[in-house]
Amino acid sequence: MRAARPTRRLGVLGTMVWDTIHAREGRQVAVEEWGGIAYALSAAVAALPPDWEVVPLVKVGRDLSEPALRFMRELPRVDVETGVRWVPEPNNRVELRYVDRDRRTERLSGGVPPWLWTELAPALRSCDALYVNFISGFELTLDTARSLRSGFEGPTYADLHSLFLGVGSGGLRVPQELPSWGAWLRCFDAIQMNEAEFDLLGRSWGDPWRLAAEVVGPELKLIAVTLGERGAAWVSGPSFEADPFAWPRTRHAVGVTGASSSGGRPLDEASVVGDPTGCGDVWGATFFARLLAGDSMDDALATAHRFATRNVQHRGARGLHLHLMGRLAESER
Repeated sequence: MRAARPTRRLGVLGTMVWDTIHAREGRQVAVEEWGGIAYALSAAVAALPPDWEVVPLVKVGRDLSEPALRFMRELPRVDVETGVRWVPEPNNRVELRYVDRDRRTERLSGGVPPWLWTELAPALRSCDALYVNFISGFELTLDTARSLRSGFEGPTYADLHSLFLGVGSGGLRVPQELPSWGAWLRCFDAIQMNEAEFDLLGRSWGDPWRLAAEVVGPELKLIAVTLGERGAAWVSGPSFEADPFAWPRTRHAVGVTGASSSGGRPLDEASVVGDPTGCGDVWGATFFARLLAGDSMDDALATAHRFATRNVQHRGARGLHLHLMGRLAESER
């Protein structure tokens, strides 16, 4: 009789956000629901093989602790004991107002504190890989990210999203260039941005694709860029391997000979009308999960595209994992 394969664990670090969404799909009445890392948690559960568990690494304000715990416990194969922390600060809340299908404004209120490395390290001991999503942009300080880089041996993937958003008057999120961008990029094996964020990153160079080709290497192996209805593109360093468990081998290497590579994949189906909230989060968590599962780059991109498209057809994060797997969620019955 063959021994059962030990369970692997993916840490998912981000912020649970209570969203109030205005004018989504032209609706007159605002909708309130869980957002933020809830989308990535749902996608990870749906995309990972059955011998994986998901470990949320999340700080939750005590004002929303019970509904947050209830949401996470509805997801299968999720360990809510290891990495969920309750804090006295009010939980993050975001007011989203859609201008059109692709453009929106965001206002942030509340705000849980960032993780310290002394808090994060014990929770990571049982994790084989780590997905980080900067939902608020304040999940980690640069010093903590550096400690993570030196203290965690598994592969890391980060969606830099809200690191490119400052906080203006009344909590309005405003685009900004990323301070100390070079140091941030060296903290992770793979990173993700959308096209607008990618353009901000490359503003000082004039051409973000040239910048990407220059910065990938033994430390940062992969940059993935989501392009909306045009799919996604990527740039990888020399000798890049799609298997994330190979990524840590070249950390801290002096250099790797060879040229960078790039590629992309368009959407396999026509864009659909619906709710775009959380699509980037679903895309990134799915892409990384499928690479961890052993998929090729192209296959992982195809599944990420498919799940992000399905997300557009589902409102909110509750029941999303079922919808992504092609099952009937309670909200659809």
